[in-house]
Amino acid sequence: MAEITQTQVLPAPFIEAAGKTYLDELTQAVGGIKGLDMSKLYGTQFVAGPGALQTQAEQLASGLGRYEPYLTAAQAATGPTAYQAYMSPYQQDIINTTLQQYDIQSQKGLGNIAQQAVQAGAFGGAREGVAQSEYQSQSDLNRAMLQAQLLGQGYNQAQQAAQQNYLNQMNLAQQAPGLLGQQISGLSALGAQQQAQQQANLQAQQQLAYQQAYQPLQAVQTLGQGVTGLIAGYPQQTQTQTAPSASGLATGLGTAATLAGIYSLVRK
Repeated sequence: MAEITQTQVLPAPFIEAAGKTYLDELTQAVGGIKGLDMSKLYGTQFVAGPGALQTQAEQLASGLGRYEPYLTAAQAATGPTAYQAYMSPYQQDIINTTLQQYDIQSQKGLGNIAQQAVQAGAFGGAREGVAQSEYQSQSDLNRAMLQAQLLGQGYNQAQQAAQQNYLNQMNLAQQAPGLLGQQISGLSALGAQQQAQQQANLQAQQQLAYQQAYQPLQAVQTLGQGVTGLIAGYPQQTQTQTAPSASGLATGLGTAATLAGIYSLVRK
């Protein structure tokens, strides 16, 4: 009776067990990756939007052209009657007080003329009358000139104040956009730094979420590398099995039994 010899090359039992464990865990890890919601790893929640400073800068940008109030104020400081708004409210009081003092001093001058006439023995005469008349005329002229001078000084001061205000308003109209632009630039720069920092934080969170999601697969891959190293570095085992072959009589009997069974099924 002939014998049949079967030879198998098998890894060590502990390596075979490790390989089976690796395949089971790999199947489970891959299944977890397939069912993963990618929006949790690559969604817009990981994109940093503009911060409060950038929003403030955008709001201020709408005011870059708001120089009209300064131009309106500058226009009000021009024209033939613009000085009136800058006249001192105390100017008339100053003029009245000054003229009152002038009149007092003027009356003292008339007294001096009368005294001189008495000393000259011409008191009440024509010469005294002429002297008083000339003195009064000159005094009135001086008084009018003093009043005109005071009014002129007030007018000039009001004109200068109006002109200065015009220049101030024009300067503000020119500087306002530049100053506001500097403020916007500063807020934008600070806002960009904050946004970059926020984006870095979100990227770190995204990387952490990615690592957590793929950690089981990475662990299984590491296990597979270890199993592969064991298979390559550990000698395999050879298993040989020998069994006797079936005789011709036994083969015939088996065939007859099979045919008989088929026949009985057909008759039913």
